[in-house]
Amino acid sequence: MGQPSPARTQGEWWRAAVIYQVYVRSFADGDGDGTGDLAGVRARLPYLAELGVDALWFNPWYLSPMADGGYDVADYRAIDPAFGTLAEAEKLIAEARELGIRTLVDIVPNHVSDQHPWFQAALAGGPERELFHFRPGRGAHGELPPNDWPSQFAGSAEPVWTRMPDGDWYLHLFTPEQPDLNWAHPAVRQEHEDVLRFWFDRGVAGVRIDSAALLAKDPDLPDFVEGRDPHPYVDRDELHDIYRSWRAVADAYDGIFVGEVWLPDTERFARYLRPDELHTAFNFSFLSCPWDAGRLRTSIDETLAEHAPVGAPATWVLCNHDVTRTVTRYGRTDTGFDFTTKAFGTPTDLSLGTRRARAAALLSLALPGSVYLYQGEELGLPEVELPPGSIQDPMHFRSGGTDPGRDGCRVPLPWAAEAPHAGFGGEPWLPQPADWPAYAADRQADDPDSMLGLYREALRIRRTEPGFGDGPLGWLPAPDGVLAFARPDGLRCVVNLSGIPAELPEHSRLLLTSGPLDAEGRLPQDTAAWLRG
Repeated sequence: MGQPSPARTQGEWWRAAVIYQVYVRSFADGDGDGTGDLAGVRARLPYLAELGVDALWFNPWYLSPMADGGYDVADYRAIDPAFGTLAEAEKLIAEARELGIRTLVDIVPNHVSDQHPWFQAALAGGPERELFHFRPGRGAHGELPPNDWPSQFAGSAEPVWTRMPDGDWYLHLFTPEQPDLNWAHPAVRQEHEDVLRFWFDRGVAGVRIDSAALLAKDPDLPDFVEGRDPHPYVDRDELHDIYRSWRAVADAYDGIFVGEVWLPDTERFARYLRPDELHTAFNFSFLSCPWDAGRLRTSIDETLAEHAPVGAPATWVLCNHDVTRTVTRYGRTDTGFDFTTKAFGTPTDLSLGTRRARAAALLSLALPGSVYLYQGEELGLPEVELPPGSIQDPMHFRSGGTDPGRDGCRVPLPWAAEAPHAGFGGEPWLPQPADWPAYAADRQADDPDSMLGLYREALRIRRTEPGFGDGPLGWLPAPDGVLAFARPDGLRCVVNLSGIPAELPEHSRLLLTSGPLDAEGRLPQDTAAWLRG
């Protein structure tokens, strides 16, 4: 299968990296106020080093009113006081790097907070209005929004325009507190390139780009028509010039980008990954795929095929801060579920979900490319059904309470089983369920059979054994419901999604399994194995 991947070289570390997503607000509370902060992350860096991750991706930690969990940024050059200070961020970046862990920050270029100085000046009628999308309304008296675009949060149920006292309207694809920027204005482009340099100068290794395909808008702002090409605000050709300019900035620092790009057209998706644009993009096909062998194989094949023409590595992720946690999702017996659905009371078998999540961990870590690991997945945390009164996610409120929102996967982590609030710190900003101590990191740390034990061993093997990361994949003959593939240097992965035990390849050395083999040495249902030979 060839030589060890070039991804093992320092210069292209990102092609095979395991990147751990830190949702700071819920990770660890260092000052006891109930909100996770940079002090809490710094204190847990040894844990992350022992886990074996290569980099940390931080959700927005900037100054923000938190109308949307920090994705409404008021100042990109300041850390929100709830999390700490810029000096602490610089220390965190440096301390992590001393442990061999790089840092990625999150940039939200589509919009800013309504508290951002630019928007405040725009509200006062200043020339800064040109930096946003202000328009007169339609109708006899301008009482109707300028167009009918659907909201990214509430669809057609909520307009994406808010009217000002002077009669003009401003565009916000998300909440009214997140006005969209006008990327046709050179000052917007210059500011973001300066922000990139600001954080690269402070030692970050890369940047995750939120809603990367939404920045450019049709200047005429026409009504939305299903199937119209080009789309008025998704995946417009103007975006590629923006990202080529960004790439020039990153290359000066050896920095990298990962884009949040949701596109059904694989050819257009691949354009963002050309050698002079983004390095990687999130793979939402795999994330949203149900636990079904045929559909997983199709997702894997299509992902590798769409990356191949541009030579970019794939990314694999099972969960993030916006979707139902893996254990809960895979515990749903209906394989036709929609991963975005978070309906209250969905029947879930957590034992089944945990078994599948363990197998899925080995599957994703064996695939070619890089892997993103959302905090708490290594502890096997399930989705939390929060009391409606404690939910803070704007998606919940904008749905009229029918959507429980995304806070169920954002509940603060359990660190110590016997400590108050499971060792998180002060009383958490979201309530932890009564059984949270059972998942605590200290309870799992010395148990090799725990989810944490599995992840630590898997990442150790992935780091020390040849064949993992970027490189080729070849499918092996296997019964229906079984995924089996070969990687370089004799590495093999077998995942049994069928209803009967599966035979493992003969003359192979077992490296790791997600669960015990049966008495005949076969791989049980919903179990994965790594082998050599």
